[in-house]
This record gives sequence, structure tokens and C-alpha cells, in this order.
Amino acid sequence: MSLRSSVANGAADKSSSSPPDDGGQEKQKKLLAADAGHFSMIKALHLADLITELNGFCGFMSILSSMRYCLGSPTSYGPIYIALAFIPFGLFFDFMDGKVARWRKKSSLMGQELDSLADLISFGVAPASAAFALGLRTPLDTIMLSFFVLCGLTRLARFNVTVSTLPKDATGKSKYFEGTPIPTSLGMVAAMAWAVSQGYVIGGEKGVLGGIIGDELSWWGGVHPVVGVFVGWGCAMVSRTIHIPKP
Repeated sequence: MSLRSSVANGAADKSSSSPPDDGGQEKQKKLLAADAGHFSMIKALHLADLITELNGFCGFMSILSSMRYCLGSPTSYGPIYIALAFIPFGLFFDFMDGKVARWRKKSSLMGQELDSLADLISFGVAPASAAFALGLRTPLDTIMLSFFVLCGLTRLARFNVTVSTLPKDATGKSKYFEGTPIPTSLGMVAAMAWAVSQGYVIGGEKGVLGGIIGDELSWWGGVHPVVGVFVGWGCAMVSRTIHIPKP
């Protein structure tokens, strides 16, 4: 999650005292509302918005690479390594879009929404897809992975709604994140890369890390205890008591 929403809300706060300086938001609204052709929306995108799109691109490519790994041999780790590598690139673009928005002094509500959607793909759906590819595939596993993704979705929606009400510092940026930001899922991505390197994958030398319990009951397929990490991460994201100071 980048700082773009802080830029947008900072511009909104300033606009109450100096209407002409809105970071280009009014111009973008007019361009989006204008009926000027099939691809007129492209003209309304700022440079920072295009960088945000690259974040979403990295997330989607990660998902496709995880699917490609599922179609091949479980010991051919190339596709899953590529899937995991795309996610840090998404984080790079997530940081860069905020820097570019501040550099160009261009902010937009559309950019804020794009940022949240791209983050959900790159840091929510992509890590869950990689975990599924690595062996968390039972019905209960998938329900818990879905819980993680939905927590990320809820956390991003809450951030967009409450960011303007959080305490601000002298520069107008929020002092802290409420709940762990969704990009912190890169911690699990790093752990999955380590698991792959050690052969802790379905069909690998050692099987899924932590094994499986309850697999003798065929109607639910058991559950891998390691999926509890995703559940705990999801709970941390939606927590209202965890405050992470902003850098």
C-alpha cells in the first residue's frame, strides 16, 4: 500500500483553503465524465496511475506463473520461483507510484482506488495462489486462503474510507497504518521461497511444510496447519488495535 491516498487527501484538505490547487483531481473528473471516445479514459490517467497498473500487472503475472507450476512437474520449480519473484516487483511499483505522485504533485481519487485494487491482486490473491500451487489445496485450505484474501480486501476498503480521519503529521500524512498493511504479506512470500528451496512442496522431497492433519477423512481432505499463518496474517490486517507507524 503506497502513500498515494495521503497525497490525495492532503490535496483535498488544501483545496478547502485554496481551491485552485487540487492536484489535478478536477481535471481528471472532467476527463472521465466526458464522452469523447472509447479510449478517452487513457487521457485521464496520470503517470503515477500507469505505474500503479504495473503493480497489478506483476500480481497477475504471478498468478499465471503459479497456475503454470500446477500444470507441470512439482519438482520443476522455475514457474513458482517466477511467481514469487513477481510479487516484490509489484511492491517496487507500489512504492514508486506514490513517489511519482508527490514529485509531479498530481493526485487523484481514481489513483487511490487503482492502488487498492492492484495491492489486492499483488499482495493478496498472488500469495494465496502461490500457496495453493505449493500444496495448500484441500477444501479447508482453500477456505482459509480465501479468508486471507477477503481480509485483505476488507482492510483496503477500510483504509480508503478512514484514511482522511486518521491522525496526521505536519506534512499531512497519516501517522500510522491501522492494522498491518497488505504488502507485509511479502514476509510469507519470502518464507514460501525458502520452502521451495528446501523441497517443502507438494510432490517434493519433504512434502508440504508441517504436514497435514485429518487427511483420513476423505470428505474434507484434512488441513495443512501451516495455512494458519495466512489466517493469522488476515486477522492482523483487519485489526483496529494494531497501529503500524508510517515511515
